[in-house]
Amino acid sequence: MRTRSISTATALAVLLGSAALSVGVAGPASAASATVAGPGGIVADAALGRVFAGDSTAGRIVAADFSGTLVDSVTGIAGVSDLALSADGATLYAASPGSHQIVALDAATLDVKARYAVATDTGPLHVAFAGGKVWFTYGDQWDGDLGSVDPAVDPAGETSPVSMDLFPQPHPGVWGQALLDTDPNSPGLLAVGETGITTDSMAVVDVTGATPQLTAWHQGNYTLNDGIGDVDLVPGAPQVLVNGTMRDAYADGRFTEAGRYPAGQRADIAANGLVAQFTGTKIAVYRPDAKAPLRTYSTGSVGGLTWAPDSSRIFALVAAGGGYTLKALTDPTLNVPTLTVSAPSKATRAKKLTVTGKLTATVPLSSGVRLAVTRTDLDSPSGKALPAATVKADGSYSFTDTPPAGGTVTYKVTYAGDTGHTTVSASDKVAVSRTTPTLTVNKNGNIYNYGSDVSFTAHLGSTYKNRTVEIWADPYGGDRPKKLIKSGKVNSGGNLSATVDMARDTVVTAVFAGDARTAPKSAKSTAYARVKVSTAVTRQYKTAKIGSTSYYWFHKSTDPVVTTTMTYYKGRAHRLDFQVYSSGKWRSADSEYFALGTSGKSAVRIEAPGQSGFKVRVRSVYVNGSSGDNVNSTTYSSWKYLYFAR
Repeated sequence: MRTRSISTATALAVLLGSAALSVGVAGPASAASATVAGPGGIVADAALGRVFAGDSTAGRIVAADFSGTLVDSVTGIAGVSDLALSADGATLYAASPGSHQIVALDAATLDVKARYAVATDTGPLHVAFAGGKVWFTYGDQWDGDLGSVDPAVDPAGETSPVSMDLFPQPHPGVWGQALLDTDPNSPGLLAVGETGITTDSMAVVDVTGATPQLTAWHQGNYTLNDGIGDVDLVPGAPQVLVNGTMRDAYADGRFTEAGRYPAGQRADIAANGLVAQFTGTKIAVYRPDAKAPLRTYSTGSVGGLTWAPDSSRIFALVAAGGGYTLKALTDPTLNVPTLTVSAPSKATRAKKLTVTGKLTATVPLSSGVRLAVTRTDLDSPSGKALPAATVKADGSYSFTDTPPAGGTVTYKVTYAGDTGHTTVSASDKVAVSRTTPTLTVNKNGNIYNYGSDVSFTAHLGSTYKNRTVEIWADPYGGDRPKKLIKSGKVNSGGNLSATVDMARDTVVTAVFAGDARTAPKSAKSTAYARVKVSTAVTRQYKTAKIGSTSYYWFHKSTDPVVTTTMTYYKGRAHRLDFQVYSSGKWRSADSEYFALGTSGKSAVRIEAPGQSGFKVRVRSVYVNGSSGDNVNSTTYSSWKYLYFAR
């Protein structure tokens, strides 16, 4: 069973700098996805088809199926920092530095089988299973060591199943709580990588005997590796992969550099030798000793990963929502080609155009690959298959087409994939020309009395197929939305009419949606509506004509009352104009605004002059923009004439 470790410090750094991105997964994400707040180890169990992930923040372990869906969990594993499985996959072991224990759990039920106390104030931190025993590291950064738990020894017996101080290299040995790793192809070997602050020491230890024995040892001061954050035993070769990048051979008992992968941070190696390396926000899969990745997943920050035992997928804890979600990355051995499509940004309808592109892959493609081509346009919204394009030896391809329809035309190119490559598609869009139709709406600028029913006519010129026009009315004022008042086909003369109740200034818009050869078009007509306004005069003692004009007659000490009735709108005021007849002419005396009540009325008392012989006239006015709103056009009432007699 493949196991691996990631340092707590590294996991914390990843957590603090994480960003969530999407990945390809084996099953759909759901509320039941397995999540952890802080990574604390991850292992996969072939026998049960489960993945276990530790949550160091919550002190729990979650179990998920191979699609990443949560199936079980257990709490009470304080500060869980690492996980390991027994060789048969029946027992899950957890390092619990919070309680200084190795906790054994039934992998099928997550019931605790045993808790093994470790006599240390620092650890255990990392854990691995090899040679029939559980191995763990403990200690501070200056003084670390190796311990073991023998599951075959009864914890209640006279002999303790826990052994300490087992690292076979005498002082200075390892500094800090070293990283551990095992390889199912070499069940008796244990890789040990020091995370101390002054050296980059590491070892391969044979744990098949009664006491651990050194197979290889490097005591260094950053002479071989630039610090150690991750170690992995390489299947089928006497090598250790350090930090997902450097391959260090140990065939002669010493470590020497044997090769490198492109720069990485951490890794895990499948039983078949495939390397899953994560760097930043990507996970790259390499074949053994390869220089270019077989496949790359864009995941976001990663808090730990492990291979499925059959190497069919990778399980990764991916940063999301302040924590980490378990994702299953499928088809790791399928190379993802890069496909480009380049079409002209603009083109003329019914004239030939050329589309070019390139298909490349880090794993060579077969010669003569053919690409499926689909054109999507207004005439073929579901897509129309075009002749396939053949890829040349240099990866380039091209094809020509004569677009029959205008508007946005999309060319989609698809490589179907093969046994070594995934399917990949790419597309590009072309703005293909269309003729511009004639579209007008009559009565622009006309002014109508309040409440008039006015018929507006939209006229559409020649088009390809579509003859439907919509007519919209948008009255001034934010309290009334734009409204569709008619939609239909124009008549044989190209006309469509609709009636608007002119209670306000209104923008009437005709909309033609276009068709495959005719461009969309809209046209506007703004018509204006007066308010309904009248004035009434009271308190007169009679009505009589002076000359040909009818006057309201008042005693010289009686105050007339002028009442205005006007179409109401919130916040509206009317202007009252006063003029006095003097020296043979009407002369402006005063103009003043008065607020309308919610009933649309306003009564104003005019102070009597106290002298006889005065002629006065008064009118009420709505002034667009000055009466508190702009929803109607300026409107004047008729003049009312007043005469103060005696």
